[in-house]
Amino acid sequence: MATNRFICEICNKGFQREQNLQLHRRGHNLPWKLKQRTNKDIIRKKVYICPEKTCVHHDPSRALGDLTGVKKHYSRKHGEKKWKCEKCSKKYAVQSDWKAHSKTCGTREYKCDCGTLFSRYVID
Repeated sequence: MATNRFICEICNKGFQREQNLQLHRRGHNLPWKLKQRTNKDIIRKKVYICPEKTCVHHDPSRALGDLTGVKKHYSRKHGEKKWKCEKCSKKYAVQSDWKAHSKTCGTREYKCDCGTLFSRYVID
């Protein structure tokens, strides 16, 4: 009979397989595996900076998390806004932002104390 050989150091829950423990550890926001480092090891984390020199995210200390994040940031903040909402004419540089906006644009109505209904989109 197999025993729970792999024990979580946070909650002492036991697992028969190391992979199950590793998945469980993510729930505690711990890394998959603990790695022992010596003082001599230099930790180098890859940073993704915005190519726009005037942008605050061009500074490595304000870097973005991953390549996809940099691409979306650059499009949103510095790129051409190609997608336009048919209802309110708001423009978007990232297609997924435009799609998300289009699903809810004009659906939220606000009622004034006088009984008049208002919505967010502007009628030309």
